[in-house]
Amino acid sequence: MKTQILIVDDIHEILLEKLKSAGLAYDYQPNIDREGAAAIISNYSGLIIRSKFQVDRDFIDLGTNLQFIGRAGAGMDNIDEHYATSKGIVLIPANEGNRDAVGEHMIGMLLSLMNNLNRAHKEITEKGQWRREENRGHELKGKTVALIGYGHNGQAMAKKLAGFEVNVIAYDKYKTGFSDNYAREVSMEEVVKQADILSFHIPLTTETKGLVDDEYLFHFRKPIFFLMGARGGIVQVPAVLKALNSKKIIAAAFDVLPIEKFPSLGEQEWFHDLSSRDNVLLSPHVAGWTYESYYKLSDVLAEKIIALEHTAN
Repeated sequence: MKTQILIVDDIHEILLEKLKSAGLAYDYQPNIDREGAAAIISNYSGLIIRSKFQVDRDFIDLGTNLQFIGRAGAGMDNIDEHYATSKGIVLIPANEGNRDAVGEHMIGMLLSLMNNLNRAHKEITEKGQWRREENRGHELKGKTVALIGYGHNGQAMAKKLAGFEVNVIAYDKYKTGFSDNYAREVSMEEVVKQADILSFHIPLTTETKGLVDDEYLFHFRKPIFFLMGARGGIVQVPAVLKALNSKKIIAAAFDVLPIEKFPSLGEQEWFHDLSSRDNVLLSPHVAGWTYESYYKLSDVLAEKIIALEHTAN
């Protein structure tokens, strides 16, 4: 059938412009809900989403003509990937589009933690305290930064760290031989021995869900700064809280959490503990969401869809 694409989320107009220029028909319905999309998905050969809803088995079964699903974002964790690919549906992420944004954001959070910026600001503005010694910071230079995952985001993070004169090491379970000018490939055994800073750049899968638990953190030899900017489901937050209590983790930054909506988030006992600490920094899943990445995510996705169509034809 002729390519007809249903777009169910808000995307940058560059995607629409490029699809139109390539002669690809689309139906842009950013306000449609899951029920509405389910009723019409059988009419389309392509689907473009961001994070609007879960594309599960039931939804995929309704898309009897689907040839591809594109996501204007990094990762495909809101899609049943295995089932979609078993149906011959091509999955198209746009990870390259927000890798720079994520790298900059997580380094910003790290520098804030290492220099107690958030705590010091609150002490000055809210408590009238001017505490220099208590807010003495750590320098990033000379530290060993361990990246878990060395895909698009991990590589971008490594490049941005280059100017800080740090030792960057990386572990990736699914890649080998990837050492480059910015990071050195190591085993997980080396990570736990050497890391001063631990940063995650892996997708959420059945294998990585709940990966960071008490056992995972137990093996680290030195106190670490902990950065979670990948997916909240990767970490068991109570384990991080225990490590903060024992000072195995010096400070922690989370751009993502296992639950990311209020009031449900506020009902979690661990959230009240986490958010009350002055050595924890939180942001609302915006590391990859800048004005620039909004454009780049749609631009990258459009190019990949057009390339797929050219290959198919």
